[in-house]
Amino acid sequence: MMNNEKILLAHGSGGKLMHELIERLFQNKFANEILDELNDSAIIDIEYSNYNNSYLCFTTDSYVVNPIFFPGGDIGKLAVCGTLNDLAVTGARPFYISCGFIVEEGLDYEILERITESMYQVVKREGVEIVTGDTKVVEKNSADKIFINTSGIGFKNGQVNFSKKRIIPGDKIIINGSIGEHGIAILTARGEFNLKNEIISDCATLTSLIKKILHRSKNIKFMRDPTRGGLATTLNEIVNQMDFGISIREEDIPIKEEVRSICELLGFDPLYIANEGKVVIVVSSEDAEIILQEMRKDPLGKDSQIIGEIIDNPKQKVIMQTKVQGSRIVDMLVGDQLPRIC
Repeated sequence: MMNNEKILLAHGSGGKLMHELIERLFQNKFANEILDELNDSAIIDIEYSNYNNSYLCFTTDSYVVNPIFFPGGDIGKLAVCGTLNDLAVTGARPFYISCGFIVEEGLDYEILERITESMYQVVKREGVEIVTGDTKVVEKNSADKIFINTSGIGFKNGQVNFSKKRIIPGDKIIINGSIGEHGIAILTARGEFNLKNEIISDCATLTSLIKKILHRSKNIKFMRDPTRGGLATTLNEIVNQMDFGISIREEDIPIKEEVRSICELLGFDPLYIANEGKVVIVVSSEDAEIILQEMRKDPLGKDSQIIGEIIDNPKQKVIMQTKVQGSRIVDMLVGDQLPRIC
């Protein structure tokens, strides 16, 4: 980077600028075999006496969502669900979480209590433990109420092998439900556009759903949760530097009418809106229908759809077949339509 180059909000958006920052700076400085996989969780080969033939999976994330309370959740629930999901999409069973709070001076004690209670409810339900943490308080106006960092550790059975290198043309792409709900819920909660709707964030843990489908098939090739940058960014991450492309069908992508309407009103593309309870799955064509039906049995997968497939050409591109029988390239945005949504 040039000496006068500045860090922008877009560098944390999940789009092209963020990926360039990771590649040019962090990946360049910290390069190693584990980091270079660029998975949501680092997968580390380590012996664990109670979990034979296993890999340790380790992930970390920071949450700066604004507002800190929104329909369907709050910053605490979001932090725990996000960390558990980053472990789950690697095929890992989550065990332990760390939690760091950066709290602005003057925050009401009752607000912090509500946030920690929502975190407790998630970890209690999921059977994981918050085992270490840190708290810092900064002067008023030095932060925006509260920021949270969470890290998670889980273990993945060595028989579960998710890798983009296993993906071949003909494999199917499945998503477990409608897209864009989290980002639109955050946007409307900010009150900037005086929009009234009943959209609730899809913030939820995917561990149970993923566990069920892993028991049904060994032909799941890859998983990722489409958070920042939405479905479009995740699909572009899958094809990046690979010898295949992706074709998706617009009519098969589940989008709630309320989300679609607000996106049309404000000029947003729902393909790029963040989700917090969705998973994109690449599975062999022969097992796709089996996985789809299993997912639909779960409350978080009742609206699951096969939305596309892996194709030979064009390589490293995502193509969408539109409802009007045309096609267009779905590229990765440079920045983000909605900053601070997680």
